[in-house]
Amino acid sequence: MVKKDFYDILGVEKNASDKEIKRAYKKLAIKYHPDRNQDKKNESEAKFKEIKEAYEVLSNNQKRATYDQYGHSGFEQNISSDSTSFSDIFGDVFGDIFGGNKKQNRQFRGSDLQYNIELTLEEVVRGITKEIRIPTLVTCNFCNGTCSRPGTSAEFCSMCHGIGQIHVRQSFFSIQQTCPGCNGRKKIIKNPCNKCHGQGRIERYKTLSVKIPAGINTGDRIRLSGEGEAGINGAQSGDLFVQINVLPHNIFIRDRNNLNCDVPINFSIAALGGEIAVPTIDGCVKLKIPAETQTGKTFRMKGKGVKSVRGNTYGDLMCRIVVETPVKLNERQKELLEIFGESLGGISGEKNSPRSKSFLDGVRKFFDDLTK
Repeated sequence: MVKKDFYDILGVEKNASDKEIKRAYKKLAIKYHPDRNQDKKNESEAKFKEIKEAYEVLSNNQKRATYDQYGHSGFEQNISSDSTSFSDIFGDVFGDIFGGNKKQNRQFRGSDLQYNIELTLEEVVRGITKEIRIPTLVTCNFCNGTCSRPGTSAEFCSMCHGIGQIHVRQSFFSIQQTCPGCNGRKKIIKNPCNKCHGQGRIERYKTLSVKIPAGINTGDRIRLSGEGEAGINGAQSGDLFVQINVLPHNIFIRDRNNLNCDVPINFSIAALGGEIAVPTIDGCVKLKIPAETQTGKTFRMKGKGVKSVRGNTYGDLMCRIVVETPVKLNERQKELLEIFGESLGGISGEKNSPRSKSFLDGVRKFFDDLTK
């Protein structure tokens, strides 16, 4: 038998939005639900299954794309069995109405936790193991998470008889709702544990060792599986995420895996050249300064930066030279500087101050242009 077009079944256009498809499905599902058509139950069941099949495909973006390209032939082996209950299908759209009871007694995974940790640059460059102490909910060791006092056990709810839901008849609808007696848990704790007060979990502090890999940076997170809050009803524990924040350094500024620093030198070394000690994370190293070095000149020291957290490569150390002006000069030093300044030919000395010469030439041209 040739199947009908899924879009025609739901009465929507091929470019219909997800919201339009869902709205059409809800409307048709209510209209053809077997509980509303007792006099034509077989016919309504067939129609309802047809609507359900169309909705399952068109509400899933991947399945819908396959259907748009290949039609029904793309789903000959993939469509869900018709044995799926009406309550399961309606539960996805209508919540508790007509069903959805399988979800009411599900176990609840424990919450994830986050711990913020501050590290120094030296610690993240070398890598370190840190101990952290965190408050969390753990399974009660008195009742082992059963919520009941030792020697006692929970009893099936008398209102829903251990189902977790009750059926309420309203006109031609049969509405299934969460049982108010047990809140869907199916059982009632009549003798709650004295230690956890029937919660199955208690708050405790626990100490963990966290291995911080070399090269980690601000904003990175380390995930510790199962170290979050304990789950409910014996469910899986959540995870703990350790959020990294690297403190500012008084010498180095990090740029990805490179380190930047300003290196001050006096103007005699800048002019004549020399060798100076430069700090690195692993200690001081020698850096040769060539003669006539200017402020802003940057020297790259290969491999003296930070190790990559995703490999065995290292960044570089970028040393930016800052030529310092001497301060607190004595009379003799001032006299020598005056003699030295005169030997340079003053501020406009072309030979010894090329940048000053070009600057003054630019100033003169600027004012000449103003007076034209």
